[in-house]
Amino acid sequence: MNKTMHWLIATLWMACATWAQAQGMSPEEQKRVFADAEQVAQSGPAAIALAQQAQLKLPEGHTFVPQPQAQKLLNAMGNPGSDPRLQGLIFPKGDGQWFMTVRFENSGYIKDDDAKEWNADDLLKSYKEGTEAANEERSKMGVPALEILGWAQPPQYDVGTHRLAWAMSSREKGAPAGAEQGVNYNTYVLGREGYFTMNLVTDLKQLDAHKPAAHTLLAALNFDEGKRYADFNPSTDKVAEYGLAALVVGAAAKKLGLLATLGLFLAKFWKIALIGLAFWAARC
Repeated sequence: MNKTMHWLIATLWMACATWAQAQGMSPEEQKRVFADAEQVAQSGPAAIALAQQAQLKLPEGHTFVPQPQAQKLLNAMGNPGSDPRLQGLIFPKGDGQWFMTVRFENSGYIKDDDAKEWNADDLLKSYKEGTEAANEERSKMGVPALEILGWAQPPQYDVGTHRLAWAMSSREKGAPAGAEQGVNYNTYVLGREGYFTMNLVTDLKQLDAHKPAAHTLLAALNFDEGKRYADFNPSTDKVAEYGLAALVVGAAAKKLGLLATLGLFLAKFWKIALIGLAFWAARC
C-alpha cells in the first residue's frame, strides 16, 4: 500500500475523530470510512472522467477520492447530508493543509454578460445576508453559526476561458477578533450544460500559499468536445434562470457555511493530526 496514502488517511482521521464523534459517528465507523476512501483513491497522474461532461487530468502529487466515498468523508469531517452534485475530493500528497471539493451543477447554460456590471460591495452585502438567514438551519444541524468577514479575493471572471474565482473569509459567530478564520477559495468553470465548482478549503493564513494549487487543478479540468461553453446552441439548449452574479451570491452561499466551518476546524486540529502522522508512517 502506498505510504503517502497511509499518511493522508492518518492525517484526516486524526483531524476529524473528535468532530465526527460529536456528530454521532463511532470510532469504528470513522475508521471504516477512511479505509474505504483509501481503497478507491486514485493518485496522479491520472485521467478522471467527471459527470459525463469533462475530464480532470489529475497532476502528480495529488489524490482523488470519488463518490460515494467522498461524501462519506465529508460526513466524517462534520458536513451532514448528501450532495448529488459532488463528484469527488482532491487532497495533496504530503502535509499540505488543504483539500478541494469538485462538483457539477446541471444548471444549463449561464449567461455571463452581467459580469461586466456587478458591484463587489453589493455582492458582499447579499452574501452576508444570505449567510445570516442560513444560520438558523445550521443551528438545527448542530453546526456553529457563521459571520462573513469580507472578500479574501473579490470575484474575478475571465471571459476568454469562462473561469471564475473568488474567496470569502469567515469565522464562527461571536468568536474573538483574533480567532482563526476559515476561507473557501472558489473556482468555477462554465460549460454548455452547467458548471463545475472546485472549492479549495483551508485557513486564511494559508490561502496565498495554496492558490497556485487551486489554479493548477482548475486548468487541469476541461469539458469534453460538445460540452464546452462555446458549443452552446441557443435553438436547443437550456438556459439557466440566473446569471453569473446570482451564481456568486446564491449558489455559493448555500454551501459556504459548512465548508467554511470545516476550514476553521481543519486549521484548529491540523497540528494534532500531524502528531498522528509520524506514528502512522512509522508503521508502514
